[in-house]
Amino acid sequence: MTLLALTGGIASGKSTISRMLAEKGAVVVDADAIVRDVQAPGSPVLAAIAREFGADVVAPDGTLDRPALGSRVFGHPERLAALNALVHPAVREESQRRFRAALSADPGAVVVYDVPLLAESRGTGEWDLVVVAHAPAEQRVQRLIAQRGLTEAEARARIAAQAGDDERLALADVVIDTTGDLDATQRQVDELWERLATS
Repeated sequence: MTLLALTGGIASGKSTISRMLAEKGAVVVDADAIVRDVQAPGSPVLAAIAREFGADVVAPDGTLDRPALGSRVFGHPERLAALNALVHPAVREESQRRFRAALSADPGAVVVYDVPLLAESRGTGEWDLVVVAHAPAEQRVQRLIAQRGLTEAEARARIAAQAGDDERLALADVVIDTTGDLDATQRQVDELWERLATS
C-alpha cells in the first residue's frame, strides 16, 4: 500500500486533486468527512465540544452548529487550539482504522489522505509521499469570495487561521500548482500518478 498525504490551504484546489486521484483508482480517506463523523450527534467529541464552547454550539436537532462554533474559534488561536485538541485525536484514530481497512481490502492500494490541516496537526510521519496543493493566498482569497460567498475579511481570516504557505510547502515531496486551469492541474496529477505507478 502507498499512503499519500494530500494537503493544502483553504481554496487551494486540494479537493479537485483528490477527485482526480480517485478517478485514477486511489482510495481517498477524507479528513473533513471524518471530522463530521466523529462530531456526529451523541458522539463523545460533540459532548466535549459543548462542554468547552457552550451548549448552544449544538443545534436543536443535536448536530454541531458549525457557524456558531466557527464564530468562536476563527481569529482566536487559543480557542482554535482548544478545539483541535478535542477533535484531532479522534480523527487520527478513525483515519488509522480506515487506512487499515483499505490495506486489508487491497494490499496494493494507493490511499490518499485528504487532510487540510496536516501542517497544523503535525501528522505522524507515516506518509510515503506528501503532496501539497498550492496557490498564492491572494488567489485563494478571490476563490473564497467567488465560490463560497465569503467577504474579503472572512476569507482572509480563514486563511490566517491555517498554517502559512511556507510551513505547508516545507512538508512537500510534491507540489501541485493550482494557479492555472483544470487541464494544467490534471497534467500534474497525471505525472504524480505515473510516478506512483513506477515507484
